[in-house]
Amino acid sequence: MKRILLAGLLLVLAAGAGAHSKLGASIPADGAVLAEMPAKIVLTFSKRLRLTRVRMTGDGGRSVDLEAAKAFDTRFAIPVKDGGKGTYRIEWRGLAADGHAMRGAFSFRVK
Repeated sequence: MKRILLAGLLLVLAAGAGAHSKLGASIPADGAVLAEMPAKIVLTFSKRLRLTRVRMTGDGGRSVDLEAAKAFDTRFAIPVKDGGKGTYRIEWRGLAADGHAMRGAFSFRVK
């Protein structure tokens, strides 16, 4: 009986973990070195989610909140303003379709 309960619990946990969306790709890619600031940041996720916040932080303590998309989707293209040369960190937060809060970050440099 204990084995059956343990197997059921493991299946439930595995199914829940598979429901989470992960950042599959970003443009620019994490660690990229660019000649100029891109016109937009593109986030592509493995499953649909709703972005609740996207924040871009640059050198010199400047911080700019970017417009976040409100619909559930797997791909978001977010326009950015040119902040000049420096290192930028993009932090995102979202809600997966199953209601779990998700977040992540990546960075790139403009030389």
